[in-house]
Amino acid sequence: MSGANIVVLDYGSGNLRSAVRAVERAGASVTLTSDFDAAMEAEGLVVPGVGAYASCMEGLREIRGERLIGRRLAGGRPVLGICVGMQVMFARGVEHGVESEGCDQWPGVVERLQAPVVPHMGWNTVTVPEGSELFAGIEDERFYFVHSYGVRRWELVTNDRTKAPLVTWAETGPADQGGDRFVAAVENGPLAATQFHPEKSGDAGAALLRNWVQSVKAA
Repeated sequence: MSGANIVVLDYGSGNLRSAVRAVERAGASVTLTSDFDAAMEAEGLVVPGVGAYASCMEGLREIRGERLIGRRLAGGRPVLGICVGMQVMFARGVEHGVESEGCDQWPGVVERLQAPVVPHMGWNTVTVPEGSELFAGIEDERFYFVHSYGVRRWELVTNDRTKAPLVTWAETGPADQGGDRFVAAVENGPLAATQFHPEKSGDAGAALLRNWVQSVKAA
């Protein structure tokens, strides 16, 4: 069986080639493009992101990326956000006193982490919820983070018709030493996202991307 047809969205953010290579190694056929129609038609869409929240949103809007993401998700078509590509899925971000609107797929605010050392950089364990498909077989592994901002508080209101997202958490360190808790990953129907970089996370990151690519083929 051939691999899934995946687009890595090119909107001027970061080292996109490393994301392309990592998703290719996960068994997918990958195209790097900013073309709206090509990204809409792909079986899966990866939205990477590095740098400032506001800059990433500006780049996305220049290629109608927020509309693309919304339309794909409305049709149940898989999207994976990585690092700031995860952050922009939330309603807004606040950096250096500047508030920016995000894609608003999830409620929540991206804000500066409270930690003894920022940026939070390096390998870290995560707390995975039961039933995770993204972390299947790698629940106890470590992943590579590099970020100064994140979603520190998130309370979702659901009802009988809406299924709560599966939220994976991580910590910058022990609370009694000034550490902070933040969202490390989310799985919510066709939308999944990670705060860490799976493409920089060795075998564990490669396994996570394989899990996602397999889920795309199964969708």
